Amino acid sequence: MEKLRIMSVFGTRPEAIKMAPLVKELASRDEIESLCCVTAQHREMLDSVMEVFDLKADCDLDIMTPRQTLSTITSKCLLGMDDAIEQLKPDMILVHGDTSTTFAGALAAFYAKIPVGHVEAGLRTYDRWSPFPEEMNRSLVGRIATLHFAPTANNAHNLEREAVEGDIFVTGNTVIDAMAYTVRGEQFVSDELRQVDFSRRVIAMTCHRRENYGQPMRNIFTAVRRLALNYPDVEIVYPVHLSPVVRSTAEGLLGGVPNIRLIAPLDAVDMHRLMARSYMVMTDSGGIQEEAPALGKPVLVLRRETERPEAVTAGTVKLAGTDTEEIYRLAAELLDDPAAYDRMAKAVNPYGDGRACPRIAQAISVGEEAALASVENALFKKAQGGDLGAMCFYLKNRDPEHWSEHPELRGYDGKVVFVDDIPKTEAAKPAQAAAETKQPDHP
Repeated sequence: MEKLRIMSVFGTRPEAIKMAPLVKELASRDEIESLCCVTAQHREMLDSVMEVFDLKADCDLDIMTPRQTLSTITSKCLLGMDDAIEQLKPDMILVHGDTSTTFAGALAAFYAKIPVGHVEAGLRTYDRWSPFPEEMNRSLVGRIATLHFAPTANNAHNLEREAVEGDIFVTGNTVIDAMAYTVRGEQFVSDELRQVDFSRRVIAMTCHRRENYGQPMRNIFTAVRRLALNYPDVEIVYPVHLSPVVRSTAEGLLGGVPNIRLIAPLDAVDMHRLMARSYMVMTDSGGIQEEAPALGKPVLVLRRETERPEAVTAGTVKLAGTDTEEIYRLAAELLDDPAAYDRMAKAVNPYGDGRACPRIAQAISVGEEAALASVENALFKKAQGGDLGAMCFYLKNRDPEHWSEHPELRGYDGKVVFVDDIPKTEAAKPAQAAAETKQPDHP
């Protein structure tokens, strides 16, 4: 049997962390040829993850430029994907989450009539402007994809309410799978992390989202600065994003405080190990909201809303928003109240058991067979119902000994129906595009 060519597309560090174990899982399947296309939307941070997971790209678009805009990222991804599709000729394209790479990759696949599988599907805030542009990216990809891999039942329900086409699978989140690779051992790669005194209460922090640029970010950093000054026994470790906007704001408000460490961005291994050894986490990141609870760490989300309400419901995450006083109050509570801390640290992680990648790979493996069977059943029912075109196509392919020399069938009215004129039968939802682009030898 010819192998299915599955191309995974990603371009940022968070995407790479979550897709790397899936790329490796697909490669372990005899029936699948696992291909990898990176856009390098984030060059340095992406490369570090590729090295950690020992992955090599089959196609590298290398699109990153200084001070790139959303428009330049999207347009360069879209154009580059044309070349990648031509070069690698995938049967299916997998995208992840909600980045500009995700949207452009899905759109390019749609233009090429290649089926799209959306990993980490169904996350919603239902506010198109927050997070920006992620909420709109993932919503648009949801309309394009025909296989939807939802981390939680809540994500799946979102997709059902939206009546998306295709099949929806609840798989868990692939980041839990990734952490099996990254949290082994305690040795840090970063020299800066080796200098951290983990006998103190360490707070791991990230802050980089576009919607927090300006006053929200200044509010966040003001709260963090006050926290550091009022709790000298606490050490705050902040790997600062490479964005010039983020760096300048962080250095202006947090620089010079003795117990705040502004360090370079970390690779996946160091970031996960930092969180594992920290007391708590403060972040505006999406992925860390899933990672930290898996490590038993309370998380304060530095945003007004979250597309991951499961963690809030479970009690592992609290929305701190971007108000200085509220951020400070919630952080101080976790530092001062052991009971409040234990309630969050001991809550059940809602993001799965670390088996998301095998579930996704299995769904892809059986999907084509199931789709072909569905097409055949639909065709047979049409033929039984008296559809002359369906009868012609079915007989010609199922009984070629008797019908291969008969390119036409004549109905009672003498109308001639040729195979090429037969309307295409609607395929099963998960392989609608696949049925158009990869015709079977027989129904």
